Amino acid sequence: MTVLHYQGLVEIGELIASRQVSAVEVTRHQLERCQNLASLNAFITLLAERALAQAVAADRDIAAGLRRSVLHGVPVALKDLYDLTGTPTTAGMPVRHEAIAAANATVTQRLLDAGAVILGKTCMTEGAYAEHRAPFGTPVNPWNPDRWCGASSSGSAVGVAAGLFFAGLATETGGSIRIPSAMNGVTGFKPSWGRVSRAGVYQLAASLDHAGPIARSVTDAAAVLSIIAGRDSADPTSSHRPVENYLSEAGVSLKGIRIGIDMAFSHAGTDPEHVSAMLAAADTLRDLGADLIDVTLPNSEQIIWDWFDVCAVQNALVNGPVIDKQPGALGPALTELVARGRALKGADYQVVINRANAFRGDLEALFASLDLVLSPAMAFSPPLNEAMEALSDDMISGIHRFTCPFTMSGHPVLSMPGGVHSDGMPINIQLIGPLFGEAALARAGMAFQKATQWHRRRPLS
Repeated sequence: MTVLHYQGLVEIGELIASRQVSAVEVTRHQLERCQNLASLNAFITLLAERALAQAVAADRDIAAGLRRSVLHGVPVALKDLYDLTGTPTTAGMPVRHEAIAAANATVTQRLLDAGAVILGKTCMTEGAYAEHRAPFGTPVNPWNPDRWCGASSSGSAVGVAAGLFFAGLATETGGSIRIPSAMNGVTGFKPSWGRVSRAGVYQLAASLDHAGPIARSVTDAAAVLSIIAGRDSADPTSSHRPVENYLSEAGVSLKGIRIGIDMAFSHAGTDPEHVSAMLAAADTLRDLGADLIDVTLPNSEQIIWDWFDVCAVQNALVNGPVIDKQPGALGPALTELVARGRALKGADYQVVINRANAFRGDLEALFASLDLVLSPAMAFSPPLNEAMEALSDDMISGIHRFTCPFTMSGHPVLSMPGGVHSDGMPINIQLIGPLFGEAALARAGMAFQKATQWHRRRPLS
């Protein structure tokens, strides 16, 4: 049997439900692993006593025949911008180290209502933007400590990859579910904008922020998404569309599903090994019955750079008051972002918004004759840490090319392991769906992972 900490989330949930192992046993095992691998710096706050109390309650309920969900008794973690009552929501910001949450974020509450055990709050970049700040530090990529761990949801991805917890709640504004998932060789599921409530989640940029799961498999990510998705009166931007049971897509045939590939989009500036992994994934999907179609995506070259303007203007509303009240309280990257947002003229901002709306409309129109689009998840292997200290335009473009366009458009995207680079680092591929097309993504992703083993590779014993 797979070692306990690398069991699938759904699998461990079934073992707990059948009382082959208790939630307390699993939680103790995971807490011990978290302590033994503390050098990975996955956590800002580890909540051992609270987690064990939740596990005790889960075992009591399950023994009484009251299983709440597939997550009941399963240890998970929250990126530290989700409010959890009685604990700080630091958002990776030293200035917020005492920002105790008075209530749970909607997503947090849905996890608790489902019986999940919350091990703690994971490490992230300051304000979910560009840099990790002391005293919280930087998570360590478990595949290679010299390589970049990814963007703001780094602690959630590192913890999932290293077997510290069975799923990590993350957020994405420009790529922070999918980038760290790719850097750490795990599965990230960015839902459509509005599919998951943002109430009680510290903002980076309101119209770009997406809440979603990181897990080791599509099955596990789909299980979490089924629980956290749905309308929330506390978030008026959340969708009224009914939530599908994404796990019910397991085993559904891909025969006739139309998957587009834009070779020019996928090739431009992309490491050949990442392109090869995408093409191998295309062959697998074709063998599973999908029809692979050559397509041309709407041009997204400017969208990559437009993202910074949208993010800056919207973040100035969030963190501008912090700077006004406490000059010097934020790091250089976030301070510069606020200054950029405050300096941008309204007319120039509207040009950017118009361009984003046109891209969204053109992309959604493409799905009239397609079900999904396949592309690389990243343009290159995880860079060395020192390379990330002086980012060139080529590096920024390579990081954002396959992510920012789809946060700007709000389309759902699934990033999952699809190969191994010659440098030993994982390679992810991604599937892009139509707005609120999460079910089709789950179906294709689960079929792909049933036919492949890439998602079963582990960086540590």
